[in-house]
Amino acid sequence: MKKQFLITVLIAVLSYTITAQNTMAIAADVHVETKTISVTQTIVYKNETNDILSSVYLNDWNHSYSTKSTPLAQRFEEEFSTKFHLAKKEERGYTVITTIKDETASTLKFNRLEAHPDVIKVDLETPLQAGESYTLNLNYQLIIPDAEFTSYGVSKAMDFDLKYWYITPAVYNGEWQYYSNKNLNDLFIPKSDITLSITHPRNYKVTSELNFNSANVNTENNTQTTVLSGNDRIDTYLSLSKFPTYNFVQTDDFIIVSDIQEKGLPGAAKALITDKVTRYLTKHLGNYPHKQLLVTSIDYQKDPLYGLNQLPPFFRPFQEDFQYELKLLKTALKKYLDNILLLNPRKEHWLNEGLQVYYLIHYVEENYPDMKLLGSLADVWGIRSFHAADLKFNFQYYLYSMEIARKNRDQPLTTSKDSLTKFNANIAGKYKAGLGLNYLDQFTEDINLSNNITEFLQTNQLKSVSLADFETFISAKTSKDIQWFFTDYLGTRKKIDFKISSIKSLEDSLKLTLKNKRDNTMPISLFKLKNDSVIGKLWVENIQGTKTITLPKDSTDTFVLDYNNVIPEYNQRDNYKATEGSFLNNKPLQFKLFKDIEDPNYNQIFFMPLVEFNNIYDGLTLGTKVYNKTLLRKRLNYRFSPQYATKSRSLTGSTSIYYTHNIEEKNLYDISYGINVGYQSFANDAFFTTIRPSLSFGFRDNSNFRSSQTDQILARYVSISRELGEDATVILDEPDYGVFNLRYTHFNPGVINYSKLYTDIQIADKFSKISFNYEFRKLTQGNRNINFRFFAGVFLDNKSDPNSNYFSFALDRPTDYLFDFNYLGRSEASGLFSQQIIIAEGGFKSKLETPFANQWMTTANFSTSIWRYIQAYGDVGLVKNKFRNAKFVYDSGIRLNLVEDYFEIYFPIYSNLGWEVGQPNYDQSIRFMFTVDPQVLLGLFRRKWY
Repeated sequence: MKKQFLITVLIAVLSYTITAQNTMAIAADVHVETKTISVTQTIVYKNETNDILSSVYLNDWNHSYSTKSTPLAQRFEEEFSTKFHLAKKEERGYTVITTIKDETASTLKFNRLEAHPDVIKVDLETPLQAGESYTLNLNYQLIIPDAEFTSYGVSKAMDFDLKYWYITPAVYNGEWQYYSNKNLNDLFIPKSDITLSITHPRNYKVTSELNFNSANVNTENNTQTTVLSGNDRIDTYLSLSKFPTYNFVQTDDFIIVSDIQEKGLPGAAKALITDKVTRYLTKHLGNYPHKQLLVTSIDYQKDPLYGLNQLPPFFRPFQEDFQYELKLLKTALKKYLDNILLLNPRKEHWLNEGLQVYYLIHYVEENYPDMKLLGSLADVWGIRSFHAADLKFNFQYYLYSMEIARKNRDQPLTTSKDSLTKFNANIAGKYKAGLGLNYLDQFTEDINLSNNITEFLQTNQLKSVSLADFETFISAKTSKDIQWFFTDYLGTRKKIDFKISSIKSLEDSLKLTLKNKRDNTMPISLFKLKNDSVIGKLWVENIQGTKTITLPKDSTDTFVLDYNNVIPEYNQRDNYKATEGSFLNNKPLQFKLFKDIEDPNYNQIFFMPLVEFNNIYDGLTLGTKVYNKTLLRKRLNYRFSPQYATKSRSLTGSTSIYYTHNIEEKNLYDISYGINVGYQSFANDAFFTTIRPSLSFGFRDNSNFRSSQTDQILARYVSISRELGEDATVILDEPDYGVFNLRYTHFNPGVINYSKLYTDIQIADKFSKISFNYEFRKLTQGNRNINFRFFAGVFLDNKSDPNSNYFSFALDRPTDYLFDFNYLGRSEASGLFSQQIIIAEGGFKSKLETPFANQWMTTANFSTSIWRYIQAYGDVGLVKNKFRNAKFVYDSGIRLNLVEDYFEIYFPIYSNLGWEVGQPNYDQSIRFMFTVDPQVLLGLFRRKWY
């Protein structure tokens, strides 16, 4: 074996001598039982710059799993995942390097970078001159992580899916291009000629993109040594599995190796589809330089077809062959481009990703021009009346890219990939890049952009290139000014938003005034329509503020901006303008049942039946919601929701109207104002009306969108009026009232480190008060949950009835006189619903003899893990009422933290009341927290994406 490896090394070195190419020879011995791989490796690194190098940097991304504080671990934390943090040490991977020597067998000094523990700096014995090469001989052992973290590693079935597993040199192009693994699949390495000799159990099979050389069996050890090789390679993926599911399909262009499946699709159909896909790839991307292209189900799972394609197979509205075709095409496009276009995948990712989506768009246009966004659902009765049913399949790219833009969370496409939010990195950014290339394609009418891109890819195949090279290449091909694409479209968050301001009719011409509502230089297409048919088109450029153009008068009855929906415009609702007539000629009213994708041709009003449960007094409420909100967020939103409560037999409901200003380049990113009015029960035959005008300011770190930290200033006035029926079971302690409320909130909702702070001021006729709340949670390195909360509140003035605690600070269950909390049984003094707890104000769980404070109160709440979701809690505090001494209060018990902040149960044990477990009716002392609001629960999913 050693002799064979030495021969392999000599061949690799000889190959380097001939081709002047980086080479790597790797001998790996896999130990399945211990999940380790012993590696002997030779790297011949060539300095292809004019600089003299005294050190070389190596990527060791297997070591990114080594601790809970690596950049990879921090990435998991940022995306609200605790699986890595909670994992045992043996489930995470790391690398043990024994030696690094040069070709003279001199031991070289090396160290891991403090900020990048998965990057190694090697100090060279002699400086590496320009154009020369340096040989590094490494011995190390890999402890492979479990696959559950990133899908790469060792599966539960003890199969190995390995990517970025062996040590590779970093790229040097004037400076070292190294960075840490952050589960983005974006290692930047120079191409190399690779020889891999891997020894593994005989019952395992190796699958790789490298070419198969030989396989030698050792019957004594029951092992097999598989030798693979390839030139000009950057892909490091290798599968080692007992029952591989890969299919090899030989096409006229190259071999596709894939384990992507589609249930119900026969093998012959897959082969035909594969041949169709490879022909498309070769035509548009050039001849593939390697013998085979490996596309895996893991690749697809990390970059799937989002949307209806991900529905369960029994409900999926697309045919199996179409589904499989696009899955294979999307995955193959990415892999193909990554292998031939050697850009920096972290800093210059948009081009590869944009080309992937650009060619997906064109593939569907060429082969499935009539395919709808909803697939076969578009023809279903009821669904076909929706505007979504009219839209083409490719509209999804606009929809997803605009989803994040309307939320004011979009980022420039030139942003480093590790600084993008998950939604921008995985979906919106790629789609915007692809749409942008399609936009550029339509604008550059004097060239065939698709052919020019193909030429660029063929010219620069397997060469180190940059985005500047692409810009220079394309700019030289067209006579049009396309600088706007590389500056405004790619490099900023500037939105595209135009409108037709006015049309003035002259004797023989029309004067159109177009308005650019944003500060950019992007062009817009203008279409001329007659009876809904296009009769002309032109591009209007360089619109700064407004621009008036004069056109000959003809039979045009309507002018439309971007009629073919090529441009990812922020607001398409003001793109139509009739040459004659009123506002309704441009956009008539349209009434629709259920929410839909907005149709820019109409002013839409939606109706939706409502079935809700708000509290035990109203019971089930039935009604309808009239609103204007579509799938994409709007600035102005209104809602009117009349309902009938089946238990209280009364009309209830609410209405609201709010307007939001999105601010793009400042820490102050959101200003919202509006009013909400509601009417519902708060006890049996007792009702309250709330009127809440409000104004809020939202702040975030505009330089770091991945940070979940936000600040908010909220100013509102809450007007409360109540009425009692003849059968009311409550008595009003206080007359109707109004409260001015000013609150500042600082919120950092981390899954490992969580904090929330707010200061609240309330001013009313009978009282004024101020309170402070701070909450901190931490998941320690030892996987122990620590929760701490502090509350302090004081009345600045209190003229309310001394016998009423309606406005007092509450120790365990606030009266909620502002009606902010979702109590199921707000006025219950006994029974199950009286045991509902919402952690606010005092935050106690036991019902003590002094439950309120009308002067001041301060409390501290603490809990920590015992085992898994079982925690111990303790609360202490001081309660001060007028004319009484301050009273020290405490309680303690067990907390079942099933879903934090959403579903928790508290079992009091000991407090001022004594040993509570042994007291009568203990079951009534148990408290529970339960949230039924679906929007709140949906936030658990949204937070990791946005």
